[in-house]
Amino acid sequence: MGAWSRKSIEKLRAEAHGGDRPALQRTLGILNLTAFGVGNTVGAGIFVYAGTVSAAHAGPAVTLCFILASIVCFFAGLCYAEYASMVPVAGSAYSYAYATFGELVAWIIGWCIMFEYLFSASLVAISWSGYVTSSLGDLGIHIPAVLANAPLRADAASHIALTGAWINLPAVLVTLACTALLIVGTRKSAIVNSVIVIAKVLALLVLVAACLPHIDSRLWHPFIPPNSGKFGEFGWSGVLQGAGIVFFAYIGFDGVSTLAEEAKNPQRTMPWSLGLSLAICTALYIAVCLAVTGIADYHLLNVPDPLYKALSLARANLSWLKALIAVVAGFGLIPVILLSLLGQVRIFFAMGRDGLLPAAFSRCSQRFHTPHVGTIVTGIASAFFAGLFPLDILGELISIGTLMAFAIVCFGIIVLRRRMPDTERPFRTPWVPVVPILGVISCLVLMVSLPGSTWLRLAVWLAIGFAIYFGYGQKHSRLRDAD
Repeated sequence: MGAWSRKSIEKLRAEAHGGDRPALQRTLGILNLTAFGVGNTVGAGIFVYAGTVSAAHAGPAVTLCFILASIVCFFAGLCYAEYASMVPVAGSAYSYAYATFGELVAWIIGWCIMFEYLFSASLVAISWSGYVTSSLGDLGIHIPAVLANAPLRADAASHIALTGAWINLPAVLVTLACTALLIVGTRKSAIVNSVIVIAKVLALLVLVAACLPHIDSRLWHPFIPPNSGKFGEFGWSGVLQGAGIVFFAYIGFDGVSTLAEEAKNPQRTMPWSLGLSLAICTALYIAVCLAVTGIADYHLLNVPDPLYKALSLARANLSWLKALIAVVAGFGLIPVILLSLLGQVRIFFAMGRDGLLPAAFSRCSQRFHTPHVGTIVTGIASAFFAGLFPLDILGELISIGTLMAFAIVCFGIIVLRRRMPDTERPFRTPWVPVVPILGVISCLVLMVSLPGSTWLRLAVWLAIGFAIYFGYGQKHSRLRDAD
C-alpha cells in the first residue's frame, strides 16, 4: 500500500510491550504523568507569554487567550485520551496517525511535532537564562552580556542580523544538563520533576495571593484594547491570534501521551493524567495572568522575564516575592525543558522503530534502558538553537505544528469509530462526532489566525521532511518490508 500503509492496533499494542525489541520500563503513575504535564505546560505560558502576548496582542485579555486555547485543548484531550487508552505506545499523535491514516500522514505529524518540541526546549532554555541572569544581577553577580544573549536577531524586515553577542551560554548549559538527566533515566527525571512541579505550583499560588491586595483594576481597562488597524494587534483579532500563539504552552499536554509506553496501567492513568494536567494548568494561567496585568502596565511586559518585570513595576514593595519567583523560574522551567526534550526523544524512538529514521534512534542503553542516541542528538540540537537564536524568532515557530497534530488526532477518532467500531476502548471520547468536529474546527481557526510567516516556515520544514521521507524513510519502512 506504499505511503498509505497503516499499522494495525494489534501491532501497536505488541510494540507497547516491547515487540521484538527491549521494552521501555513502565514506571510512571498518575502523579508522575500529571506532574510531567503540569511541569511542561506551566512554564513558558506563564513565565514568558503572559507578558509578551499581553504587550503585543491582547492586553489584559491575555486571560481570554489562555481560556480559548484551553477549550481547544479540552476537545483534543478527550480524543487523545481515547487513543492513549487504546494504544499506550510511544510516539503520541505520530503513532495514532499511523494506525488511522497511514505512513505518510504519520510522518507529516511526527515531523511537525518534532519541529515543536525541538524549538520548545530551546525557547524555554532562553527564558530560563533571562530569569537567572536578571536575578543574579540583582544579587550583584553580572554575567557578561556577550555570554548571556543570542548572537542573532530578527530586524524590522524579519531578516537575520548580528547582535554582537557570542552565545547564550546559560541556555546551552541548562539544555545539556537536562539531556544528561534524561540519559540517566525517565524514572529519576520523573522524581526530580515531581518535586519541582509541586514547589512551582505552590509558589505561583503565593504570587497570586500576594498580588491580590495590590491590584489596580484601572490597569484592566479597557480589558480588550481597541484594535490598532492591523489584524492581530489588539481587539478580538488580537485575542484570537494571541490564543494561537499561547497554544504553544499546551504542548506539554501532548507530551503526557508520548509517555504512554512508560506508564503503569496506561488505560487508567493516561485519561486521568491528561484531564488533571489541563485543569490545573488552566486555573493557574487564569489566576497568574489576572494578577500580573493587575499590578503592572501590560505595555511594559514584552520581555523574557515578565513576572519578574511586573513585580518590579508594582506600586508595593514586593522584592521578597521577586526573589521567590527568581528561584521558582530558575528551577521551575527545568521540567519544561526536560519534557520538551523527552517528547522529542520519544518521537525519534517511535520513528526509528518503524524504520522511517535510522534504527539507532530506537536503541536503548543497556545500562539505563533509555533511548540514549536520540536523547543526545536532541539535546545537542536544542542547545545549538538556544545558544544562537533569540526568543522572538523561536517563539514564532512553535504553535502551528501542534495545532495540526491535534486536529488530525480529533479527526482520527471519527475515522476509527467508523472503521473499527468493535475495538476495545477503555476510555471513549463522549459525544462523537460532535466533540472531535469541534476540536478540528477550533484548531483550524487558531491556525488560520497565525501570521503568514509562520505558515511559510512550516512549509519549508515540511519540504525538508518530505525529502527525508522519500529519500530514506520510504525505502527503510519496516511496515512496508513486512507487507
